Amino acid sequence: MPGQVHGLSPRSGIGFPPREGTVTGLVLAAGGSLRLGEAKQLLPYRGRTLLDATLDMARACGFDELLVTLGGSAAEVRARVDLTGCTVIDNAAFSSGCGSSIRSGAAAVTTDALVLLLGDQPGVQPSSVDALLAAPTPLAVCRYDDGLGHPFLFRRPVFAGLLGLHGDKAVWKLLHSGRYPVTEVPVVGRVPIDVDTAADYQRLLESQ
Repeated sequence: MPGQVHGLSPRSGIGFPPREGTVTGLVLAAGGSLRLGEAKQLLPYRGRTLLDATLDMARACGFDELLVTLGGSAAEVRARVDLTGCTVIDNAAFSSGCGSSIRSGAAAVTTDALVLLLGDQPGVQPSSVDALLAAPTPLAVCRYDDGLGHPFLFRRPVFAGLLGLHGDKAVWKLLHSGRYPVTEVPVVGRVPIDVDTAADYQRLLESQ
C-alpha cells in the first residue's frame, strides 16, 4: 500500500537473483558546484577526475543504459572526462536544482527501472545496486549504518512522479511523500562521501 516502508534483512541480497526487466543508470553531474567554488566533476581523484571515478563505478553495475546529465562546466567536462558508453543529457536549467536533472533524465529512460547515482559519490558499490534491484517495491533506497543514502531505485510506476520534481532534495521529498511503497535496503558501512565542499573533498581523499 502507498506509504508503506519495507525492510530487507542484511542477508536477503546474498546471491542477488537475476534482474527482472531492463535497468537504466542515471548519473547526476550537472551541478554548478556553488558551495565548492570550482567544477567538482573535474576534481583530481585517483589520477583522473571525480566524475571519471563515478562513471567507472556506474559502468561496473552493468546497466542496460547509462545516462549522465551535464550542465555546469559542461564543455570542459566533455573535453576531459571519458564519457564512453554514456548518453549525455544536457540540462540548461541545472541552476534550478537537481530536480531538473532528474526530470530530464527520467524523460529519456526507455527501460523498466532507473537507478539514480550522484556524480560526486564514487564510493558507491555495484553490490549496493544489485541489492536495490532485489527490492520488491517500486521505490527503494539504501539504508547504511548511519542513515539513508544514494543510490535510489525507481521502477516505472514511479516515473510520473519523477517528472514532477523541482528544486534540490526533490527526490527525498518524493521518498517521504507516502505516494509509493518504499524498501530500505540494508548496506554495510557508512553513507559514501559525496563532495559538496572542500572539507568533503579532503575527507574523500583521506579515505582512499
